Amino acid sequence: MEQSRPTSGVDRQILALAVPALGALVAEPLFVLVDSAVVGHLGTPQLAGLSIASTILLTVVGLCVFLAYATTAAVARRLGAGDAVAALRSGIDGMWLAAALGVGLAALLWVAAPWAVGVLGADGAVADHATSYLRWSAPGLPGMLLVLASTGVLRGLQDTRTPLWVAAGGAVANAVLNVVLVYGAGMGIAGSGLGTAVAQLAMGAILTAVVVRGARAAGAGLRPSTGGIWSSARAGAPLLVRTVSLRLAILLTVFVATGLGAVALAGHQVVTSVWGLAAFALDALAIAAQALIGHRLGAGDVDTTRQILRRTLQWGTGAGAILGAVVAGGGWWFALLFTSDPDVRVAIALGMAVAGLLMPVAGWVFVLDGVLIGAGDGRYLAVAGVVTLLAYAPVALAVRAWAPSGAAGLAWLWLAFAGVFMLARALTTGLRARGSAWLSTGT
Repeated sequence: MEQSRPTSGVDRQILALAVPALGALVAEPLFVLVDSAVVGHLGTPQLAGLSIASTILLTVVGLCVFLAYATTAAVARRLGAGDAVAALRSGIDGMWLAAALGVGLAALLWVAAPWAVGVLGADGAVADHATSYLRWSAPGLPGMLLVLASTGVLRGLQDTRTPLWVAAGGAVANAVLNVVLVYGAGMGIAGSGLGTAVAQLAMGAILTAVVVRGARAAGAGLRPSTGGIWSSARAGAPLLVRTVSLRLAILLTVFVATGLGAVALAGHQVVTSVWGLAAFALDALAIAAQALIGHRLGAGDVDTTRQILRRTLQWGTGAGAILGAVVAGGGWWFALLFTSDPDVRVAIALGMAVAGLLMPVAGWVFVLDGVLIGAGDGRYLAVAGVVTLLAYAPVALAVRAWAPSGAAGLAWLWLAFAGVFMLARALTTGLRARGSAWLSTGT
């Protein structure tokens, strides 16, 4: 019977979804790396402008990640209930919402680009280059958001391979377009923005075509449904609140690092980059949990849902421990790659040691996040996000006020973020998972 499924079978399902998802997750940061490498050779003002512009662009796209999460949960649940037509129909509605948001945000970003750049403190040539990149990349926003929504549909259908291949192809196309437009066509940083926009639009078109083909084969309609789009927006709203709370915590951490001096801030940039890379790896398990949990709850199979919860938590905590050991033990050697300043090296080593020791907690948290998103428990996650932010804020501000500057201050900051903040998230999500309120079955 389904509920007596052996652990090895669940493990195969987790890995079958998580491994391709990891590849697709890693492909997205490659866009930024390629842009940085190409633009960096144009000059320091251009690279500084790209830093400002990419921060703004990634923030806009990051706040819309609910398009992927909410769609994954909705599609997986309906597919598990045996209604493939309704599953694809909800996915199509989510993609219409993504397209509408993409067009609106693209227009807003084009108009507001100079203001947004100014808010981050850029001026002169740096501000000009940042504005140019934003305006040339803005037309790609509909593609970026369609990639999120269509990837969510395919994950809900338990297909993480197609997004992997499209992401890999998009990364290659982005690299080629950047070189051709920046240097071959002589467009400078504007060519980098245009290349990214074209690559993202192409990725969105390909993934949309894949979903449309599946919808037609299943007999699902393609026209936008006002009720369905509103339902997608309503389901995504709590996840937007959750994402905003996470972003605010990250911004607060940067604010505290800035107050601890240049050495701590420089070290924090490296430590947070390593943490982010590890988070992508752990998020692959969260994506697998989203799809599998939504599918099993849709089918009304609570026993297997609990089994998936246990196994993904074991995988997440174990992966966090392994990655954490590498991060904690390799901090000093990693620091040599980034700076020759001995003080910054010490700061990086200490920060990575603290982050690495606490990374198993992050593995636990990311998986539980995926489980509850897959269960459609967005409202609880929104409330929990606000609660954990309120718990973290006074601790972070205390670090800014009383911690010493330099390496020791950075260690205290990461103890606050990877310790207090992540433990607060672990507590709120863990208590929820121990109960049964999130185990809502059916569609």
